[in-house]
Amino acid sequence: MSAPGQLRPVPRRSTAELIADQLRSAIMYGSLAPGDQLGEAELAGQLGVSRGPLREAMQRLVQEGLLRSERHRGLFVRELTPDDVRDVYVARLAVERAACELIMRGNRGEALARLTPALDRLAEAARSRDRTAMSDADQAFHQTLVSCSGNSRLERMAQTLLVETRMCLTVMQDVYPEPEEILDEHRRILDAIVDGAEERLLTLIESHMVDTAARINAEPPRTGV
Repeated sequence: MSAPGQLRPVPRRSTAELIADQLRSAIMYGSLAPGDQLGEAELAGQLGVSRGPLREAMQRLVQEGLLRSERHRGLFVRELTPDDVRDVYVARLAVERAACELIMRGNRGEALARLTPALDRLAEAARSRDRTAMSDADQAFHQTLVSCSGNSRLERMAQTLLVETRMCLTVMQDVYPEPEEILDEHRRILDAIVDGAEERLLTLIESHMVDTAARINAEPPRTGV
């Protein structure tokens, strides 16, 4: 048994973990679309792996709720219902509201330093009008926001919602707001942090989450902030 603090070899990631990462990415970016069936033989050939680790990876995604299993039919990418979309954004709201409260009681200067480049990236994506780049930058801003809370558990919870959030945003492409509108929403969030306006910040975060879920589900947007 090694002594505490002694360096030792870092365990390598398993093939199943690497495969699961690729499948998550394919689901997140829509290469594997909601409702698509996953064929073992075809996927094993595309990935250049044997079926054993592929099955293990797919079962991980079943447990994460990204794939569903149908008896005698196989595995399919899960389709998000309106209730699923609302649940995702209710969970994100809980995580990000808690993160914002911690930021406002902590180092707002650090949050400003980290969120400003994230907002700049969103502005650059808005100028390009590239929807994929916008979605990437949008998510990066919110991941940074949660990270600024300094709470690793909130970060882990946010990470588990990442793929489902991106699935929602992929579905949302036809109703995605104008880039300038998205940029303005995020700029106001950062301004509230700079101003130390906690109540305004929490209201903006709630409005952002509720309105996004409503857009995806084609509900009338709320009025307010």
